[in-house]
Amino acid sequence: MSGIGGQQDVDIDLGGLFRAIWQRRVRVLLATVGAAAVAFGAAKMVAPDYEGETRVLIESREPEFSGANQVSQNGSDRMFDESGILSQVQVLRSADLIKQVARNMKLHELDEFDPSARPSAASDLLVMLGLKKNPLDLPPEERVLKEFEEKLQVYQVEKSRVITIAFTSKDAKLAAAIPNEMANVYLSLQSGAKLDSNSEASRWLEPEIANLREKVREAEAKVALYRAESGLLAAGETQNFATRQLTDISTELARVRSERANTAARAEGMRTALADGRPADTLADIVGSPMIQRLKENRANVQAQIADLSTALLDGHPRLKGLKSQLEGIEGAIRSETRKILASLENEAKVGQLREQQLVQQMNTLKAQSAQAGEEEVGLRALEREATAQRQLLETYLARYREATSRTVANATPADGRVISRAVVPTSQSFPKVLPITIVAAFASLLVSCVVIMLGELFSGRALRPVSVPEAPAPGQPAEIPPVPSVVEEIPAPVLFAAEPAPEDNGDDENAASKHDFSIESVAEHLRANGVRIAVSVSPGGDEGSTATVMLARLLAEDEQKVVLIDLSGSACPTRLMAQSRDLAGVTNLLMGEVAFSESIHSDRLSEAHIIPHGDADPHAAMRGIDRLQIIIDALANAYDLVLIECGSADAEAVAKVARHEGTEIILSAPSISDDEIVEMLMSFGEAGYRDVVLMTGKGQDGPDFPDRRAA
Repeated sequence: MSGIGGQQDVDIDLGGLFRAIWQRRVRVLLATVGAAAVAFGAAKMVAPDYEGETRVLIESREPEFSGANQVSQNGSDRMFDESGILSQVQVLRSADLIKQVARNMKLHELDEFDPSARPSAASDLLVMLGLKKNPLDLPPEERVLKEFEEKLQVYQVEKSRVITIAFTSKDAKLAAAIPNEMANVYLSLQSGAKLDSNSEASRWLEPEIANLREKVREAEAKVALYRAESGLLAAGETQNFATRQLTDISTELARVRSERANTAARAEGMRTALADGRPADTLADIVGSPMIQRLKENRANVQAQIADLSTALLDGHPRLKGLKSQLEGIEGAIRSETRKILASLENEAKVGQLREQQLVQQMNTLKAQSAQAGEEEVGLRALEREATAQRQLLETYLARYREATSRTVANATPADGRVISRAVVPTSQSFPKVLPITIVAAFASLLVSCVVIMLGELFSGRALRPVSVPEAPAPGQPAEIPPVPSVVEEIPAPVLFAAEPAPEDNGDDENAASKHDFSIESVAEHLRANGVRIAVSVSPGGDEGSTATVMLARLLAEDEQKVVLIDLSGSACPTRLMAQSRDLAGVTNLLMGEVAFSESIHSDRLSEAHIIPHGDADPHAAMRGIDRLQIIIDALANAYDLVLIECGSADAEAVAKVARHEGTEIILSAPSISDDEIVEMLMSFGEAGYRDVVLMTGKGQDGPDFPDRRAA
C-alpha cells in the first residue's frame, strides 16, 4: 500500500474521500440503479398482502331501566382502566375466540390458513427422515389457529379505550371480513357472559327472597306481640301513648301556671290601687268592664248637667241637689262594681291554683308510667331494628331480582363495547410497498457503495493525512511525517533541500585498516557509526552511481535502519530500481502541489527502505519551488534515521542548494570514474566549502592522495 505506514497519528482527508467517490461515480450509479431494479422486480414478484382493520370502543353499556344503573355503570368504568383495556386485548387474542371465528367462516377449508394440508415433496422427505414433525399430526383447528395468529394484530390505541383488530390476508375481501367477524364474536361473547351472570343471579335470589319474607313476617309479629303485652300503644312515629300523654299534661300545666300567675298579679295590682286611693278606672280589668264603662258614661252625663245648671241655679236648688245625689249613687255603683271585679280575679286565681295541683298529680303519675314504658321500649326497639333490617334486605333482594330478571331476555344486556369503525375491502396492498422498497434499496446500495469506496481509500492510506510523528516507525513501513508549517500548506507536502558538511571521523586505530576502503559496506558503517541523519549523494558517472546509492539505502535498511531516499536525479534511476511503478507520484508532484505529502512516500520493492520517486510532473516547473524542499527534509529527518538524497551528476553549486542543513554528509558515488575525475570533483567541493566528502566506489580500493580529505 502506498502512503505513510507505522503507528503515526493521522487525519482523514475528507476532500480526498469525496474525490474518490466522484471519480468512481459511474460505478456507484450503476450499482444504485442495479439494486433499485432488482428490488423493484423482487417486489413485483411477491404475492401482495392486504390488511383490514376494525376498531372497537370499550365502554360501559348498561340499560337505563334500572334504578341501580348508576352504581353499576360507575363500577364498570373503574374496570376499564389501562389494565382493563389490556385484558380485553388478550380476550380478543384468545384461542377460543379465534376458533369460533374460524368455525363461523370455515377457514379450515382455505389453503391460506392450512398450508400443511398439502405438503410439498421436500416436506414429506424431511418427515420421512425424521428431521421434521408431521404437520398433519395436529388437528385442523390447531393448524388454522397457528396460521391465524401469525396474520392477526390486536393492540390498544395509545391513550384511549379503542382496540384495533388488524388482519393480513392474500384475499382482500377476507382481510376485511375476518376483523369484522372477530368484533361480532367478541361482542356476542361479552353479552352472553353478562346474560349468564344475570341468570345465575336470578336463580340464587329466588330462594333467598322466600326465606327473607318468612323472616320479616316473624320479626314484625314479634314487634306487634311485644307492643300489645307491654301496653306500648303507638301515638306517632317516635312516641308511645304514655309519653304523648305526659307531654300533653306538661304543656297544659305550664299554661295553667301562667294563667294563674297572671290572674294573681292583676288582682294584687287592683287591690293595691284601691288601698292607696288611686283611681281604679286606670286598671285594665276595670277599664275593660262593660258595666264600668256604662257607669262612667252616666257619671259624665250627670256631671255635665250639674255644670250647666250651676250657672243658672244656686247650690240649694232642688234640681241641683237631685243631680248631685244621683252622681253620688253612680260613684257608689262604680266602687261596688270594682270590688266585684277584684273578687272575680281572686276567685279565678284560686281556681287556677287548684287546677295546677291536679295537673301536677297527674304528671307525677304519668312520669312513673313513662319511665316503665321507656324500659320496655328498649326491647321493642331491638325487635323493630331486627324487623327493619330484614325488611330492607328483602327490598334490596327484590330490586336486584327484578333487575336480573329483566336482563335475562335477549338484547337486554349489551356488551361493554361497540364497533366504531368496521373494516372495508382494501383497495391497495399493505405489502410489498414497491416504491418505498425500491427507494430504500437504491439508497442502501448508494450508501454501501460509498462506504466501500471510502474504506478502500482509508485502508490504502490514500485518504490519510499525517498529523504527528512517532519516535520510530515500524520496519518495512513508511515513516510518519510531522505536520508541515502553514507557510508550506499552499503546496501539498513541499520538499526543501538542506545540507551542511558532515562531522569528521575519530580516525582511531581500529578503522585505520579500512582507510582506503570505499565500498558500499564501509560507507554504510561510517554513516551508522557517526549517526548521520541527512546525506546527499552525487553520482558524476550517471546511473551507475545512482545504483550504488540505491544499494547503500537497501544495505542500511537490512541493518534495521529507517532510510528514505529522495530521487532528485535527472534519469530517475532510483525510481526505476525501487518503486513499484514509474507512474507513482513523487518529489516533482510535491513541488507542483498536485499530491499530498503522504501520497509521495512509497515502499521499496526489495527492502524495508522507502523512496520518494522522481514523479511525473514537469521538472522545470517543479524546480521553481525548490526552496521549499528544506521543510520536507527536516520533517523526514525527524521521522527517519537517515534521509538519503540522490542528486545524480549534479555539480557543487547545485548540491549547495540542497545541502544547507548542518551535519549533512556529502557522498561521492563514483564506481567507474577515473581518479583524476574524482580529484577534480573533490577539489570543486572543497572550493565550495565542503571539507569532508565521503567517497564510495562500490569496492575497496586505494583513493587519491588529496590532503584534508578523508575516505571511509
